[in-house]
Amino acid sequence: MSITLYGIKNCDTVKKARKWLDQHQVNYVFVDHRADGLDPDSLHHWLEELGWEQLVNKRSTTYRALSESEKANLGPNTAYALLKANPTLIKRPLLDNQGELSVGFKAEQYAALFKQ
Repeated sequence: MSITLYGIKNCDTVKKARKWLDQHQVNYVFVDHRADGLDPDSLHHWLEELGWEQLVNKRSTTYRALSESEKANLGPNTAYALLKANPTLIKRPLLDNQGELSVGFKAEQYAALFKQ
């Protein structure tokens, strides 16, 4: 069983997701975007599966710090480069549960995913 949780270790939502997984004894690997970097193939896959609208966190401080030009030009053709350069723009946590991707954390959602 291959489960990977992607995020940033100091993000409160990522902490909640990790705590939930630990409490429910779900074995997973944690990948920190900031510390470990982003795998280009994974980023391409996420964009294909989820779409840039679901992957970009428009509420993040990183998004708010973007120039008006970067925000205006954000779309399917520019999202990869922007997310690669600014991994904190990715909504988190991103859970890859054996190929099934989900973004964000809600205990009910994880319970349904893991049939708890």
